[in-house]
Amino acid sequence: MSPFRSGERASLPASLTRDIERAGYYPALVRDVVATALAGDDITAHLVHQETTFDHDTVRRHATVLALTQARLVVVHADDDDGGVGSATATSESVPLSGVRGVMLTHVVAEPSSYEPGRLGHELTVTIGWGSVSRIDLLPATCGDPQCDADHGYEGTLTADDISVRVSAVADGEDALARATAFAHALQAAIAR
Repeated sequence: MSPFRSGERASLPASLTRDIERAGYYPALVRDVVATALAGDDITAHLVHQETTFDHDTVRRHATVLALTQARLVVVHADDDDGGVGSATATSESVPLSGVRGVMLTHVVAEPSSYEPGRLGHELTVTIGWGSVSRIDLLPATCGDPQCDADHGYEGTLTADDISVRVSAVADGEDALARATAFAHALQAAIAR
């Protein structure tokens, strides 16, 4: 049963609706999935990101919506489905703000020797971890002796990065980069409370 009455549209803030429309990936579907996941909560900040990837001779589109409320982070992904032509999958996840373990911002700066204070680069990756997904990167361990061929086992790094969103001024525009930075600031402030 639909959470909306016949003909009713999802009620979202105008700025979020505009960003979903601008992303262009099945906006009616994305709006409804976001509204359902929000369950009536008010949004304090949001970020919408659309990405197109190429896998051999297949073009795949993907949209991510991050919506911040007073109590939680709502994450919505919508993807082209492998199941067939004209099929999409949309998934939502709600994370209590108390469960967000960290927000990492990676700034890419061209020509850092001529860095202009306050610009923070032309690309930003927002990585958010809440412990749902962990990645382990393993490398063969070494003792430092280049002549040694003994097996020293492996060493690794365990990283919790449930989602990463990369926004580039070159690909997405300066406004998109500014919106991503503003969302990251709002999320960092919210989890610090």
